[in-house]
Amino acid sequence: MAMTDSHDNAPRAVHRFRIPAMDCPAEEAEIRAALEGMADVRGLRFDLPRRLLSIEFERPGAAAQAASEAAVQAIRRCGYSVEPWTEETPAPEAPAAPAAEQSARQTRLPLRPLAALGFAVLAELLHLLAADVLPLRLLGMSLAVLAIALAGEETYRKGLAALRHGHLNINALMTVAVSGAFLIGQWPEAAMVMALYALAELIEARAVTRARGAIARLLALTPASVEVRQADGHWHESPVATLAPGALVRVRPGARIAVDGQVVDGTSTVNQAPVTGESLPVDKQPGDAVYAGTINATGMLEIRVTARAADTLLARIIHAVEEAQASRAPTQRFVDRFAAVYTPAVFLIALAVAAAGPWLLDWPLTQAIYKALVLLVIACPCALVIATPVTVVSALAAAARHGILIKGGAHLEEARGLRAIAFDKTGTITLGWPQLVAQELLPAEHDAATVLAWAASLAAHSDHPVSQAIAAGLPKPAAAVGHALSGFQALPGRGVEARSNGALLLLGNHALIEERGLCSADIEARLARHEAQGRTVTLLASASRVLAIFAVADTLKPGAQAALAELRQLGVHSLMLSGDNALTVSVVAEAAGIEAARGNLLPAEKLAAIEALQREYGAGRTAMVGDGINDAPALARADIGIAMGGIGTDVAMEAADIVIMNDDLHRIPDLLRLSQRTHAVLWQNIVLALAIKLAFLLLALFDMATMWMAVFADMGASLLVVANGLRLLRHFSRGAR
Repeated sequence: MAMTDSHDNAPRAVHRFRIPAMDCPAEEAEIRAALEGMADVRGLRFDLPRRLLSIEFERPGAAAQAASEAAVQAIRRCGYSVEPWTEETPAPEAPAAPAAEQSARQTRLPLRPLAALGFAVLAELLHLLAADVLPLRLLGMSLAVLAIALAGEETYRKGLAALRHGHLNINALMTVAVSGAFLIGQWPEAAMVMALYALAELIEARAVTRARGAIARLLALTPASVEVRQADGHWHESPVATLAPGALVRVRPGARIAVDGQVVDGTSTVNQAPVTGESLPVDKQPGDAVYAGTINATGMLEIRVTARAADTLLARIIHAVEEAQASRAPTQRFVDRFAAVYTPAVFLIALAVAAAGPWLLDWPLTQAIYKALVLLVIACPCALVIATPVTVVSALAAAARHGILIKGGAHLEEARGLRAIAFDKTGTITLGWPQLVAQELLPAEHDAATVLAWAASLAAHSDHPVSQAIAAGLPKPAAAVGHALSGFQALPGRGVEARSNGALLLLGNHALIEERGLCSADIEARLARHEAQGRTVTLLASASRVLAIFAVADTLKPGAQAALAELRQLGVHSLMLSGDNALTVSVVAEAAGIEAARGNLLPAEKLAAIEALQREYGAGRTAMVGDGINDAPALARADIGIAMGGIGTDVAMEAADIVIMNDDLHRIPDLLRLSQRTHAVLWQNIVLALAIKLAFLLLALFDMATMWMAVFADMGASLLVVANGLRLLRHFSRGAR
């Protein structure tokens, strides 16, 4: 597929290809090396989970087409088949097709390596039982050749291409090792090695596919079709990929919601856990937003589509995770550099063993060559290079399934080093909207129920957020009381007034009560106590006295204190940076357990505060947590920007490095623990792979290892590091809160 876009106001062309055999970082590196130096190639993006390559060319049009053809030829010279990827705008489920095709391909593949293994075993038996009988020896050699041909066709094709270009990858090493063993008369072992290698590669590929399938399973969260209302009023099943914003769809109870949209009819509870990780279903009614991939639990919903299939929240999550997989984590960059030195070094050692063994140690030439070939098989860096991406993909997938969207392996690794986290207040530590938190009824001739009913009725006639919070927090007034009030009048900036049987009632702020001369020392003292706690106070009064006091505040999110306590246990210092007034900020910070707080901050001042934290704690140790809008400069400047409540918030999805989709503060300590565990697993894998290889290198030098043992050691190490990395898929069921 080709497309044009803009970057730095310059036109560009991007061509996409699918490379079916590209599923290993070593193969990616080989293709990257073949393309990066080519004229007109401006950028490369590898998507290993879907085996896709995007090539960005310097110039669009005919020049890009010519450069694209040259790039395809370069890939084919490396030994890989390549197919244009022509799907212009894939729906979220569309990319699953290549994975399904690959799965079918893997189902067919065992027949060849199993047959090869059978022929190799027969060749080994003929060699042991009838080595001196020429016809049987020739038969054994023929079976060995057949086994190598069946199991090693792809390995030889890639290996010969790599050798032509001077690349010492696993295919090149196996090609040299098997060919060399056959030429020095170890043809039964050569056949056995190739057959075992093919089987081990198949097992390893399936294990790796399990990690990548964790992301692919997100693609299956949305159904392929949905009921759509037609112009004549009838409902008809239509593909999700064809829907445009504005279409009206119907979702039955128990079905998955296939689109992002807004409820226009019906009420229900919706399980949003598949997308946001929320543990409890969310009530939905007309006007509420719903998201593709969530589950409609109880009632029929009619939904107005607000985004195309490729632009839904779920699609954006999947795209962000795939982008994160494509980026190299710091440990992966280290391993790639190490492998680039390690493999040629062991190849040189093998050459030295073959050349110097007969001269220095008086080994027979064939024995020296055999030892060298064993070293080549052991030298394969596959376990090393595969350890990091499998581990990182597993961690990214586990996080995404539990409402933590991490937009890069680097952010995943760096999170463990955080020592200071700055939090915005409104919508981050607090709920983000006012709630009635206290009420005081002053002695009067009216009963409490009547006073509260008057307050609720007056508050309901104001659209001010504080009044709305009071109305929501008080019992709904009885109809008789509500109808008894008349003459409602708004008092801009002060409150609202009405009359009850001709008597004046006021609901307003401190300034209104002062204006009407109703304040007293007792009232002032009561107001001061509430205001000292960062509350906004509203008073209900008659023409002669104050009847009640209502205190409203933006309250802490449930679990905020516990989440911040977890961060302290992890050695992380927290502080609050807010644009709200300093008194409110200090009260909220103290209630939440935050160590320091600053209020009245403009966005530029928040940015300066983050820079000061970075100087104090050092590089890579500071994060900012906010809503991704007015906190955007600080989010961008922090070592890690974390946006809360990314569900439906485009700015948060774009600005932050990490998005907490379900708005749960507990996910931040969860993130740090996941980062710590991922780092531990990465280094466990590296040490394990190197230890196994070192042990077999020593065994080979002391004539205690054979080629087939070397294959088992290499592939065994690969399978061990893959299995260890896959444990992270279960992190939140075993290792998290």
